[in-house]
Amino acid sequence: MFERIKEDIATIRDKDPAARTSLEVMMLYNGFKAVRAHRRANWFYRHDMKFIARWISQRCVRKTNIEIHPAATIGRRLFIDHGTGVVIGETTVIGDDCTIYQGVTLGGTGKDKGKRHPTLGNGVMVGAGAKVLGPITIGNNSRVAAGAVVLNNIPENCTAVGVPARIVRRNGEKIMEMDQIHIPDPVSQELCKLDYRLRQIEAKISSSKENE
Repeated sequence: MFERIKEDIATIRDKDPAARTSLEVMMLYNGFKAVRAHRRANWFYRHDMKFIARWISQRCVRKTNIEIHPAATIGRRLFIDHGTGVVIGETTVIGDDCTIYQGVTLGGTGKDKGKRHPTLGNGVMVGAGAKVLGPITIGNNSRVAAGAVVLNNIPENCTAVGVPARIVRRNGEKIMEMDQIHIPDPVSQELCKLDYRLRQIEAKISSSKENE
């Protein structure tokens, strides 16, 4: 247990230049507190003491504004930076050495049963405000840009941006222009498709009337 605590503190100090001392991390960092609380809650959950597990989890939410379901599986050296508004669902699996920023949701879509939440591989980074939804997999060492909405699997060593998220880099090579401002509006695209289809139908009706 103490080795894990030392490991978590060292990870935060390594990744956050604002962390000056180990005491500061232990006393003031909500991400550290949330991960430690989850490890306790998860132990109770696995030993079929689910009420106590949820009590620890909900108490942590009130203290840190970070909600991690006790049943979620979290690997080693998870760094939750700032952390406000982070939500991690029940069947989420997070690998080792991952980084999650504020406002991230690792949640479900409401359509799935059983495994309902995402799986993050090792070394995954999820940017501020991103939503990763459903029983999908984010491959090792991949990155999800701030504000992205991920609804499909992301392979290893990729960068995904946008709403819905699309891959713009793979293995360090650009596969499309990384533009987080001029992102196509999916609703507008669907309306254009419907308008085009409607024009086709109207043309067919007009042609039929002329042939009568």
